[in-house]
Amino acid sequence: MDAELSARLRRVRLLVMDVDGVMTDGGLYYDASGLTIKRFDVQDGIGIRLLKEAGIELGVISGMNTPCVLRRLEDLGIARFHGGHLSKAGFLENMRAELQLSWDEIAYVGDDWVDIAPMSLVGVPVAVANARPEVKAAACLVTEACGGHGAVRELADLLLSAKGVLDALLEKWKRPE
Repeated sequence: MDAELSARLRRVRLLVMDVDGVMTDGGLYYDASGLTIKRFDVQDGIGIRLLKEAGIELGVISGMNTPCVLRRLEDLGIARFHGGHLSKAGFLENMRAELQLSWDEIAYVGDDWVDIAPMSLVGVPVAVANARPEVKAAACLVTEACGGHGAVRELADLLLSAKGVLDALLEKWKRPE
C-alpha cells in the first residue's frame, strides 16, 4: 500500500457500505413465499466487528430495504441504516453531519452507478473487485475480493493495518477466554 493511501485510510472514522454487491454477492434469491434471501460473508462480519472494536463508526445505505438485511445489520450491531433509496448522497451527508466528521474522515464502498455520487464526496472511495468499470474509475482503492466474498473484510484489514491496530486485535483474539 502506498503512503498516500495509507494516510487516507488512517483518517477514516466512518465506513459506509452499500449492501447488494458489497456486503452480499449481489444475487437476489426468493423463497417459495416470495421473501428475499441474501448471502452474507461471515468473514466480512468479523471484519465489521473488528472495526467496531477499533472505534470506527459504521453505516449502510442501500437501494433496497428487505427484512433479511435488517436482520444482518441487527446481528452486526449496525444502527445507521438507510434503505430503499437509490439517491444515497443525501443520506451520507446526514451521517457525516450527525457524527460531525469531515469528508476525508469517511470511506464509502460501492459496486454500481448508484454509488458513484457518494463515492465522489468521501476521502476514501472504494470499489469491490466486481464493481462496474465506472465505479472502479471513481475509487482510490479497488479490493481484490468480490462483493459478498470478503471485500468488506479486506477493507477492514487495510483500515486497521493503516491505523496500526490490526496486530493488537489479532493478539487479543488469539487469547483463550
